[in-house]
Amino acid sequence: MTPKKRIALIAHDARKMDLLEWVDRNKSVLEKHDLCGTGTTGGLIAEKCGLDVKRYKSGPLGGDQQIGALISNMGLDIMIFFWDPMAAQPHDVDVKALLRMSVLYNVAVACNRASADFLISSPLLQREYNAEIKDYSMYIPKPI
Repeated sequence: MTPKKRIALIAHDARKMDLLEWVDRNKSVLEKHDLCGTGTTGGLIAEKCGLDVKRYKSGPLGGDQQIGALISNMGLDIMIFFWDPMAAQPHDVDVKALLRMSVLYNVAVACNRASADFLISSPLLQREYNAEIKDYSMYIPKPI
């Protein structure tokens, strides 16, 4: 990872205002990085906080999978995902897959304000960092 991180900003409907408040409070740090987000969340951040955010589709329409593809192609360093633990999501399997991909590819993830605060205040945010990727090739079945 370079000192300029690639950060995804995602929030379920019930958590969008929490994320907007958090982004606004941390705008001076976030504006130094490349930001992306899913559908409405990315648009709200751009509109309300004045930050440049590359927008993907809404989560239920494939945005979570687009972010997952970024992760699998080594195109994301950090994911801030304020998800709603109290509501069933129509795309719950996509959310789980996205979180799985972030673990698989060693992407730093924050799912609430406390962990997001720790991530954004880490000295590693402003430096190069070597995120080691575990070799999972032993899990791939060998041809018969």
